[in-house]
Amino acid sequence: MKHIGVISRGIKTPIIKEGDDLSTIVVESLMNASNEDGFQIDDQDIIAVTEAVVGISQGKYASLDDIASDVSSKFKTRHLGLVYPILSRNRFSSLLRAFARAMDEITIQLSYPKDEVGNSIMMDSDIERLHINPFTDVITYATYQQEMSHFKHPFTGVNMVAYYKEVVEGEGCKVNFIFSNQPKEILNYTKEVLVCDIHTRHKTKQTLLKEFPLTVLSLDQLMNDPGKFRAINQTFGLYGSNAATKETVKLFPDMEEPIVYTIQQKIYELTGKHVEVMIYGDGAFKDPVGEIWELADPVVSPSYTKGLEGSPNELKLKYISDDLFKDLRGDALRQAVIDEVRKKSNQATDDSKLGTTPRRYVDLIGSLCDLMSGSGDRGTPVVYIKNYFKNIADES
Repeated sequence: MKHIGVISRGIKTPIIKEGDDLSTIVVESLMNASNEDGFQIDDQDIIAVTEAVVGISQGKYASLDDIASDVSSKFKTRHLGLVYPILSRNRFSSLLRAFARAMDEITIQLSYPKDEVGNSIMMDSDIERLHINPFTDVITYATYQQEMSHFKHPFTGVNMVAYYKEVVEGEGCKVNFIFSNQPKEILNYTKEVLVCDIHTRHKTKQTLLKEFPLTVLSLDQLMNDPGKFRAINQTFGLYGSNAATKETVKLFPDMEEPIVYTIQQKIYELTGKHVEVMIYGDGAFKDPVGEIWELADPVVSPSYTKGLEGSPNELKLKYISDDLFKDLRGDALRQAVIDEVRKKSNQATDDSKLGTTPRRYVDLIGSLCDLMSGSGDRGTPVVYIKNYFKNIADES
């Protein structure tokens, strides 16, 4: 494959349902695709499986009633403060419905002008018009309603404040909103707080825990107790969950899920090749139009085989060509570059590595897979990648 680099294929599978033997389905689907398309399985190829079908096959469904029960048991009062939930009908509205089912009153503190993953909640022009300082100023619900509630999401046309209000009140629960980028503002309303932000949750939680007395939990401390409910996630709790039915959510896969090694072993038994396997969720990329950060899961990959640990060690070919070998052309240039690649160091600060962003393999590969499979109706929950670990010096 002298003239071909990385190849990524979406692998079609049957529709996955609870109780299915997912590892067998993945392996059989890949082998069928291999026979049909004429590609072979090689060492260091990568099999990536979307987290959705892992959770579905394992039946990792939590009911809203179970979530409400867990919330009731872990908070002392019936007035709950929610700090920095993302604005998502798929990711958070079902959880909000469960929380409201457990409470008499909920105060929701939203960051502004955007949530953590980039969903806008108001227009920047309104902030400027009203001379609001996002670093210090608190916006009340009354002010939001009067001055900013005309905002609608650019893709869906939904005002998420109004939507969340409807969700909570639909469960017979009172709701209030405040808009502040200072987490402690919630303490002016309740001392029972659930931290809902994802990637900044540890910082938010530590800020709140400096105050006393109060109860502060985060979403990873709900639906996380072994044996208490039908489905739990000991590491992530409700983080990474999304709507399954009107009364259930699907939980994120566990860390170090053994299915990756089961698939790896089955492929080895069939082909004698040692492949790498990972589970992937949201990719770590940002939409340049909607300005939304795709990663609403706690991690890109909760589970992967050991060969996917680490980060790429790459040289910037255009830098080498333009600077180090600026007087070379053709075969001489190509050979000089290959020789340079073969002797590259492990020092991340080398000038020849400028612009090769040192991200983890699983974050890079998971992002590629998320873009390949999408989240809709392509029917390819498995992605097969060849030549990912090869470079210009690895010609065969």
